[in-house]
Amino acid sequence: MAAPSSGTMTEAVGNGIPTGDKLVLRGLKFHGFHGVKPEEKTLGQKFVIDVDAWMDLRRAGKSDDLSDTLSYTTIYRIVKEVVEGQSQNLLESVAQKIASKIFTNHPQISAVRVHVKKPHVAVPGSLDYLGVEIIRYRSIDAPN
Repeated sequence: MAAPSSGTMTEAVGNGIPTGDKLVLRGLKFHGFHGVKPEEKTLGQKFVIDVDAWMDLRRAGKSDDLSDTLSYTTIYRIVKEVVEGQSQNLLESVAQKIASKIFTNHPQISAVRVHVKKPHVAVPGSLDYLGVEIIRYRSIDAPN
């Protein structure tokens, strides 16, 4: 993967995860209506989302000025809009919509990781959650 023009290093390491500066959002909780079962579409359920958004944070680190970075709340609002918005059958689709919207609205983001978790699933046995995690790179998934 080529490094973006912003200077943030996002070359893939052995496991394909970008490196460098990132914004981190963990444990965002929303009620949504995603899933293939009829009751998931009508009753809905809780979803827990984690997001990493890679961008160069050097300037903000030096200036201590919010205008030199991206407010966490802007990413939070995107996640909220997608999860509480139009019903999707697959968590993969929910994650992809979040990633795509982040790239569309924020060109300074070079890569994004979205982890969508369903903590309350009708599965026999004990578990914390089931879910999906995607990693998307602007250079591959949202080229200019």
